[in-house]
Amino acid sequence: MDCYTANWYPLGEEAFYRKLELYSMEWGLREDLRDCVVAAAPYGGPIALLRNSRRDKAPSSRPLLEIYSASGLLLASVPWKSGRLVQLGWTAGEDLLCIQEDGTVLVYNLFCEFKRHFSMGNEVLQNHVLEAQVFHTEFGTGVAILTGAFRFSLATNIDDLKLRRLPEVPGLQQPPGCWAVLSQDRVTVVLLAVGPELFLLDNTSCSSVTPPGLSPSAGPFLHMAVSFNHRLLALFCDSGYIWMGLATLKEKFCEFNSTVRSPPKQMVWCTRPRSRQRAVVVAWERQLMVVGNSSECIRFVLDEDSHLVPELDGVRILSRTSHEFLHEIPEASQEIFRIASMAPGALLLEAQKEYEKESQKADEYLREIREQQLLPEAVGQCIEAAGYEHEPHTQKSLLRAASFGKCFLDKFPPESFVRMCQDLRVLNAIRDYQIGIPLTFTQYKQLTIEVLLDRLVLRRLYPLAIRICEFLRLPEIQGVSRILAHWACSKVQQKDKSDEEVAQAINQKLGDTPGISYSEIATRAYDCGRAELAIKLLEYEPRSGEQVPLLLKMKRSKLALGKAIESGDTDLVYTVVLHLKNELNRGTFFMTLQNQPVALSLYRQFCRHQERDTLKDLYNQDDNHQELGNFHVHSSYSEKRIEGRVGALQNALDEFNKARNDFAAKATEEQIKLLRLQRHLQEDFDKPYLDLSLHDTVSTLILDGHYKRAEQLYREFKIPDKRYWWLKISALATRGDWEEMEKFSKSKKSPIGYLPFVEVAVKHHNRYEARKYAPRVPPEQRVKAFVLVGDLEQAAEAAMEHKSEAEMNLVLSRCSPGTDGALAEKLTRARAQLLKK
Repeated sequence: MDCYTANWYPLGEEAFYRKLELYSMEWGLREDLRDCVVAAAPYGGPIALLRNSRRDKAPSSRPLLEIYSASGLLLASVPWKSGRLVQLGWTAGEDLLCIQEDGTVLVYNLFCEFKRHFSMGNEVLQNHVLEAQVFHTEFGTGVAILTGAFRFSLATNIDDLKLRRLPEVPGLQQPPGCWAVLSQDRVTVVLLAVGPELFLLDNTSCSSVTPPGLSPSAGPFLHMAVSFNHRLLALFCDSGYIWMGLATLKEKFCEFNSTVRSPPKQMVWCTRPRSRQRAVVVAWERQLMVVGNSSECIRFVLDEDSHLVPELDGVRILSRTSHEFLHEIPEASQEIFRIASMAPGALLLEAQKEYEKESQKADEYLREIREQQLLPEAVGQCIEAAGYEHEPHTQKSLLRAASFGKCFLDKFPPESFVRMCQDLRVLNAIRDYQIGIPLTFTQYKQLTIEVLLDRLVLRRLYPLAIRICEFLRLPEIQGVSRILAHWACSKVQQKDKSDEEVAQAINQKLGDTPGISYSEIATRAYDCGRAELAIKLLEYEPRSGEQVPLLLKMKRSKLALGKAIESGDTDLVYTVVLHLKNELNRGTFFMTLQNQPVALSLYRQFCRHQERDTLKDLYNQDDNHQELGNFHVHSSYSEKRIEGRVGALQNALDEFNKARNDFAAKATEEQIKLLRLQRHLQEDFDKPYLDLSLHDTVSTLILDGHYKRAEQLYREFKIPDKRYWWLKISALATRGDWEEMEKFSKSKKSPIGYLPFVEVAVKHHNRYEARKYAPRVPPEQRVKAFVLVGDLEQAAEAAMEHKSEAEMNLVLSRCSPGTDGALAEKLTRARAQLLKK
């Protein structure tokens, strides 16, 4: 701590930079990095090397593709057997992209296992790839290609591949001096330099641009660098000038003369978020230079060939022996550790040190902070600074100081202190040499704990990931369950154990852990060629809806049908049945359904609405004559021509006879007979009779005055007398043919009595006709008949003659107090006498 600022290098008046050693690399490289194709993933990600790719080797020797952790531990390696490699790059999900000369991009995971490939298009294939860049935007990971025809092609998201061929640059006859991919206003463009000119290529045009404030003596551009967030741009000219400004080329920050005219190997931005200082790191063979707003710069001597990896808040520097991190000192750390600093955090740190020494100076420092009412700020500074430190010893010193200061505050919220302690424990764990993920606190917060856990899972560091979840008390579904599911998906790929052993091991480990989907694990097993293991794993899946899709994919349709039926989900059963229908031939499909009554019933219901012809085949196969008859009856209604309808009903009649359903057969036979009669009626009277019921047909004939034809139907279809009389008097009353109605009433004794005649006449507002039938009504109904026709005197006499209290009350209820007073009094006396008896 006494020499804490020994490795601070000032850049200007306010900014300091330092270079920390993250790891001592022990990857045993024999070649210099210049002899390898190198790519390191951001956020402390892995390092990919293709060795020997640029040396003249014997034809039999193959380059070696290797992937290391950031600490130099070998994760995987594989001989390179594909075409000539142009560029390596990493996706946001830490998959390795290998861009070949023919435009093919191979995708590998962290362990050199091939995942997939894609092509950058025929134009790239024909003209080959001269240069390539992998870039990251808000849309995902993209690839940009410069072809041998000096044309640019790019894809902004390799997971949703949409290739774009950018416009041609006028007069371009050789590769540009330098180029870079920019993301501006949600549009990805290419900036390239042709000598001293800059061109911007978007989707439709090529436009010339000029950096504002560029020195006239700058000369051609040799190198350009885009910041991590695509907002800043740096240009290196052959005169040694470095121009820095906005990537939109609308504002210049500064210009620096490096006095080095040779083109740099690399140039990257080294800027901390929300920092006022903007700096660029430029690397040559043996020299590293940090330049910014100041007229001065920071120079570092490189003992060996190095590779720069830009990060969100700094630059990682790789070499054969070391892995370092160059970054700007955060403001909180500057305030505390700057020499002779009187910042609250610095005084609090000194107070805590003196307190440990049992010195009274601790009280003096503390009193000075409290008098200025800066103790909360001091605690906050120490907590914040602890997050930016890489050494656990320094972290502990700052956190002790913060804890010491908290003791003298009444209402200081502890959340920030506790959260920082948790974050630092996680960061120290993953920075360990064996893990090799050197995340800074700033990167960790940007990445989020969920993504960090995903990256640990990708490295198959399951125990560490689970311990972090338990330490941070993350919900099981977000933490442990998800990690165990990834572990299980990795477990099924182990070929040295039997299906039974793997399935039992997975179930024993996972059990009923919330959020675990055995179907996803089974899907992974099936994709790995272990179908039987997938079936065993599906037995542990409690949700049938998750089992069935995979069983169908595995061609285990009958098993899927059984699972769907067990679930009780009709939609799921329909899904499987329709899949079987498309997969099996017709006979086998029907035989399969015969063994599953539930599925067969549901399929029949489906066919009733969707596939009527298939329903007929099902009934034929079962010799189900009753249902076949019903099918033909139903089909007859869809026939427009009478001949087709009669034919369908005749088929139904045959099936009902085979089914020995005499009632259905007789009804069908009569329907055929009725249809033929209706056709003749329609032809004779030029009026629609088809599709009317027998009763409606009779009523219509009577309404139209065809009494004899109605009588004919009455006799041919043996309509019951009571029903026919009701139909006829209703139709005659509607027609207003009262004469025919009276004649009909006298034709023979009415089987329905004569009260209906009264009711029908009254209903049609003809009491005159109704009175003709009232005397013919039987005595027990006569009172009601006279009441209906409005003859209350006759009704009263009938009621008194019948000696019925209820009938007397009925007549009394219809009497008017003014006109029927005497009748009402007479009825009242009669009722009283009846009650006395």
